[in-house]
Amino acid sequence: MSADMSDVTRTKHGRPVHHWRRDLVELAALFTAVAVADAVANLIGHGPDGPTLLVVSALVLAATAGFHTWWARRHGHAPPADDTGARPAAGARPAGPTEQPAGPADGVADASALWRMRTTVQDEPGSLATLCTALAERRVDILSLQTHPLADGTVDEFLLRAPTALAAAEITRAVSLAGGDSTWIERADAHDLVDVPTRVLGLAARTALDAAELPLALRQLLGRCTIRSLPGTPAGADRGAKPVPVEGVLEDTVMRLRAPEGAVLTVERPYLPFTPTEFARARALVELDNRLGPRIPRGKDVLTLPEGADITVRRVDTGDLPAARAMHERCSPRTLDLRYHGPVNDADRYLNHLLSPRFGRTLAAQSASGRIVGLGHLLWDGDETEVALLIEDEWQQRGIGGELLGRLVAMAVEAGCESVYAVTQASNTGMVAAMRRLELPLDYQIEEGTLVITARLNAAAVVARPPYDTARRYPGDPARRD
Repeated sequence: MSADMSDVTRTKHGRPVHHWRRDLVELAALFTAVAVADAVANLIGHGPDGPTLLVVSALVLAATAGFHTWWARRHGHAPPADDTGARPAAGARPAGPTEQPAGPADGVADASALWRMRTTVQDEPGSLATLCTALAERRVDILSLQTHPLADGTVDEFLLRAPTALAAAEITRAVSLAGGDSTWIERADAHDLVDVPTRVLGLAARTALDAAELPLALRQLLGRCTIRSLPGTPAGADRGAKPVPVEGVLEDTVMRLRAPEGAVLTVERPYLPFTPTEFARARALVELDNRLGPRIPRGKDVLTLPEGADITVRRVDTGDLPAARAMHERCSPRTLDLRYHGPVNDADRYLNHLLSPRFGRTLAAQSASGRIVGLGHLLWDGDETEVALLIEDEWQQRGIGGELLGRLVAMAVEAGCESVYAVTQASNTGMVAAMRRLELPLDYQIEEGTLVITARLNAAAVVARPPYDTARRYPGDPARRD
């Protein structure tokens, strides 16, 4: 207990403690007052000037009361207003120290933005700590950190949360002053909050279920990049072509990996060099795909056409090549010309490429007898995505093309594509009408008789149509997944 604390403010079990000296003073004052009163009574009762003495006594008492009041106000024994010695009520006590100041906005967090940043630092003790200190001085929170070791340094990849008022240029300037080099930064979103092991496992699971997911998985793993699948070049080929070794090739901003069936998977990212860590992750994902071999989901969706006939929509691949060629033979030259824009006799040569899940996804409409009567393709074309339709003559104008196109666009939205385009002819009114029925913003471009229709995708505006399920539906009905 502090020595300078007043007696009345000292408490024990929440109640004031009075010192015995104060009680003794009060008792002495009481006896003195009684003695004075008795002396005054005797004096007044036996003296001739009794009334005068009473008046004088009244004045003395009034003066004494006034002096006591003045003295009490100046040297009062009451405790100060902010320290009464009593315990505050439970609801009034703060949870933490009372001297802690409140936040700048009553505890409301400032608005923030997510950033992905990559920078190269020297591989020496304290370099990362200096960088983190520079970010902390600007109220930048580090949510996650990945390190990519290099021969002459380390590439650190950050997920940051910074105040919205802090511009990207200010962040990169602070990183540069702290020793960071070759800094790259872009806005991030909530999907980047998923940690890398979880994201890689999810991508591996998607690739294991569907071979067509490999380009999409690589793009999500590596960020913005261009992925192309090219025919493999055998060793000793002309024009100085280089065969791709089993372990692949990493060349700064380009990596080449050996894909199944002798193909070469080329991944390019011109704005940012690949690190050995990224190359190892991509190679492991491609190796998983190679070991699993060709595969596609085997679900289906049964549709009932207005005239009562049933068709089945399902995924197809190169295993359905004979049935697709048979449909080609039943199509008229005019239908094949509108679809392939080239010699009709060469149409069969395109099928092996179109049906391969390495280049995209293909949906087929199959009649009750088992014949394929329509094909819809979603093809990965570098950074862009193409859609294409072919419907057998006898099955046209029944809504099959629109149903296939709607599912292909839903796949593109799910894959994160920003747009899809269709290459056709201005006279192909069926394809033009199917694109318009998507109710998406369309751009038209005509070059030498060829019409290119580009649809800008908006996930909120596209009807969620799974490519297949086991429910019986009618064309145009919303899909239901069982």
